Amino acid sequence: MRHWPLNKIREKALDKTIKHMRYQAEEARYITSGCVEKSLQMMCWWAHNPDGDEFKHHLARLPDYLWLAEDGMKVQSFGSQAWDCALATQAVIASGMVEEYGDCLNKANFYLRESQIKANPKGNNLKSMYRHFTKGGWTFSDQDHGWIVSDCTAEALNSLVLLSKLSTEVSGEKADVERLYEAVNVLLYLQSPQSGGFSVWEPPIPQSYLEVLNPSELFADIVVEKELIEPTGSIIQALVSFRTLHPQHREKDIEISIVKALSFIEDRQWPDGSWYGNWGICFVYGTFFALRGLVAAGKTYENSKAVRKGVNFLLSTQNEEGGWGESLESCPTMKYTPLDGNRTNFVQTSWAMLGLMYAGQAERDPGPLHKAAKLLINAQMDDGDFPQQEIVGVYSKNCMLHYALFRSIFPMWALGEYRNRVWP
Repeated sequence: MRHWPLNKIREKALDKTIKHMRYQAEEARYITSGCVEKSLQMMCWWAHNPDGDEFKHHLARLPDYLWLAEDGMKVQSFGSQAWDCALATQAVIASGMVEEYGDCLNKANFYLRESQIKANPKGNNLKSMYRHFTKGGWTFSDQDHGWIVSDCTAEALNSLVLLSKLSTEVSGEKADVERLYEAVNVLLYLQSPQSGGFSVWEPPIPQSYLEVLNPSELFADIVVEKELIEPTGSIIQALVSFRTLHPQHREKDIEISIVKALSFIEDRQWPDGSWYGNWGICFVYGTFFALRGLVAAGKTYENSKAVRKGVNFLLSTQNEEGGWGESLESCPTMKYTPLDGNRTNFVQTSWAMLGLMYAGQAERDPGPLHKAAKLLINAQMDDGDFPQQEIVGVYSKNCMLHYALFRSIFPMWALGEYRNRVWP
């Protein structure tokens, strides 16, 4: 590589690599897309010039990756502020105690409005930098991060729609309508015209054969964007919610989008009635989001075979004490595996409860819900929190993710819906 012509080819390749690295870092305000890219960029820039501005800019954003846990300082994949905020907002609203927690909702409303991406990546030719328009979306963390996530956008949009239905005295200033329109534009852009499913970061690429180029020994399915169940379920919910306030905006596009998305969810159901989850463990998580999306679009236990099969899967996996607990082994094996001893995980129990309640279980037979709710109520600690149990998040089948707030958000959400639906 030191002699002509290979040295010239190498020089051009390095120049182009540096150009793309610099662009991606600047667009993410030096947070980068995540911890793997962050560490690689820092090593490369240090090797390139340890006294250069790029390395110094990267150092300045290291605190974004530090997280003080109960057992000490950790380095995280990157923040989940927007995701957690949107889910917590919906959980508080589901509790029915919006006036008691108006200050909380007001702050959440402000954060969600301010963290929406207000501009596209710089440059007149995004394609040349392998980027897409992002204006109107939300990231996993905050506005600086720059990489939109479809289900984060959907949950934030749904939260803002719900907040806009409350009085301004409770939730504060309503979201600008044009901003909501921009969010819808982002979501519709991320749908596959072939399958009807939605991808996560960029429009799906129907070229799965490219996965043979995957250089990672840990992360599965990372080469091309593909459609996933959870974003599709979240986006259906968000679009349906959006239509209640703005039925005239892109009416036909949204209608077609929802129909295609419903077909995708129904087509991806497993024979046992479950759906595979890509961001949570695993089949319980995917089934929760699938049922939520189906029901939001008008599917019911009575008129949908997919809903009935999904409900039957959840009921069939409830353990003797009334809870649910699924092992991380479900993710790489792609086969439902309960926790050892068939013990209960409270977050997964909450997912199952929510899926069942959305599908009308409270009206048919609330017995399974009573047993699950009793477990959650008895598990709550004196400070109002719930015990930290097994990790319930996952990325690319093999990388388990710890969402510290899930243990608080989802039990509260499930109990709020339980109170509304079983004890109205």
